[in-house]
Amino acid sequence: MAKHLLSLDMPNTLNTCILRVVDTSTYDPSMTPGSLTLEVLAPGYTNATAYYPASPGFNLSLTACDLGLQTTNCTTVRNSIPDGVYAIKYSVAPNEYVYVEYNHLRITAALAKIQTILCCLDVPNCEPVQPLKDKMRELNLLQTMLEAAKAKVEYCHNPKQGMDIYNYVMSRLTKLSCNCGCETC
Repeated sequence: MAKHLLSLDMPNTLNTCILRVVDTSTYDPSMTPGSLTLEVLAPGYTNATAYYPASPGFNLSLTACDLGLQTTNCTTVRNSIPDGVYAIKYSVAPNEYVYVEYNHLRITAALAKIQTILCCLDVPNCEPVQPLKDKMRELNLLQTMLEAAKAKVEYCHNPKQGMDIYNYVMSRLTKLSCNCGCETC
């Protein structure tokens, strides 16, 4: 008996106002999936927000209003969506049996901070000299640590350790940003 193989992808984005969720499932061609349900639980919240995609293969760009994190001015203002661990569940009928669940570590604010620091640095069109070279090495290390944080959350199923790494990276990025003169601290 063939069956649906459900799968989602939550790609990194630099848009702080969007959480992307893409359906990468393989559906059994002999049966049309019904009752598509996507549930997203934002970090620090106790109730998930449910969505009912119209069809398989969806590519959603969820806003703070969609997630219930913003309740006013939804037609005129887009608030940022916080970084952190999101619990995401996708199911089709029969929903209690056919589902997948993910922990997704959103790192958009950290990635945006890295871009801001890169813009602020005076990078030459040749190999940089010290101390610029040291700052660039540190940025590279912090980017790798962000990937490690995502791996801890999404593959190793250790959200606490992933968030500890993320928080450490953010503190180092803030310090680096201040030392580079990218922000007033």
